Amino acid sequence: MKIAVVAANGKEGQLVVKEAVKRGHDVTAVVRGENKSEAQHAIIKDLFDLTAADLAGFDVVVDAFGVWAPEDQPQHSTSLKTLCDALSGTDTRLIVVGGAGSLYVDVEHKTQVKDLPTFPEAFIPLANGMGKSLEELRERTDVKWTYISPAADFQAEGARTGSYELAGEEFTANAEGQSFISYADFAIAVVDEAESAKHVGERISVYTK
Repeated sequence: MKIAVVAANGKEGQLVVKEAVKRGHDVTAVVRGENKSEAQHAIIKDLFDLTAADLAGFDVVVDAFGVWAPEDQPQHSTSLKTLCDALSGTDTRLIVVGGAGSLYVDVEHKTQVKDLPTFPEAFIPLANGMGKSLEELRERTDVKWTYISPAADFQAEGARTGSYELAGEEFTANAEGQSFISYADFAIAVVDEAESAKHVGERISVYTK
């Protein structure tokens, strides 16, 4: 399988590349500068300049792009639009590394994690930015997308346990009431979805049991 990982030099991007290469896939890093991942190939280009020709021929494109500063949050929407426009009408699947703030805490899907009074104020801009990009993604019927949300505690330096639990649109915790997953285990879920294509047109979530 031919997989392109956008923002492959980032912490999650590098782990997705590593997992995919380990499984024998042909992986291309899409980065602005030197490829620092284990990908066999690289497209050295700014995400916002990517075209349909750049992404032609891939089975899956993984979007691991992310920004943190409040003033940069609109880039979650504009970057995703760039990728969707480039993949529009093709069979290439788009898998987006998403956020947990937009997961629902009620069965009616009216209240999201970011709406709770306990949600850290510092993360509200990020949650709003990523949530907006998800809502815009849902409107794209011309792209074979999957959006994967991590658990509430997304641990960059967490251990690779080799397993995870799959959930849907609603916030889910383990038996101890904890919601966490490591970047490494999240990468496993991303590559699993790349291989299976079980959740095209859906947002799913993953957490550690």
